[in-house]
Amino acid sequence: MTTTTPTERLLQGSLLVAPLIYLAADATYAANGWEDATAGVLHVLGAIAYGFVMLAVASQLPRTSRLAALLILTGLIGMAGNVAYGFDTIHTSFGDVALVDRGGAANLIKPLGLFFPLSLVLAAVALRRLGHGWQAATVLVAGLAWPIAHIANIAELAVPVNIALFAAFGSLALSAGVAPVPAPARRSSYPPG
Repeated sequence: MTTTTPTERLLQGSLLVAPLIYLAADATYAANGWEDATAGVLHVLGAIAYGFVMLAVASQLPRTSRLAALLILTGLIGMAGNVAYGFDTIHTSFGDVALVDRGGAANLIKPLGLFFPLSLVLAAVALRRLGHGWQAATVLVAGLAWPIAHIANIAELAVPVNIALFAAFGSLALSAGVAPVPAPARRSSYPPG
């Protein structure tokens, strides 16, 4: 993909920036604990950046693609849930009770948060359709491992998940972007002419 517009540059840049910020967030959680305010700030910023990643992937699918619409839907809802968890970390760093430990309206954070790993799985499907095989497989595995690592607060899994996402999305940012990989030209069995 030849990046020519500011929007294209923003979306392609998000492929590198989002996983890097989120890796910093989870590394900070691993070093300082799951109620660290600095990690919470990085978490919020990384979650916002991942919203742009989902838009970057969806923008390369055909305009009539239901997968693109579903990726945008889950990506933006997932971004909202993920941002909420980051703010919850900041909130708990001040000594208050986490929203996941409260009832009533606070329960909204739980289903919204699950949309983020769902959007990663859908991004993997989209990347596969676009011809980015190893990146699709890597994002799929990371998307499946994400809720295990983050619901159970397993830093030893969360950090490698983010390293995998950085490798997959970062390689796309540093190469041709998310644009579809052209299919190899077919050779005709008929002579030219």
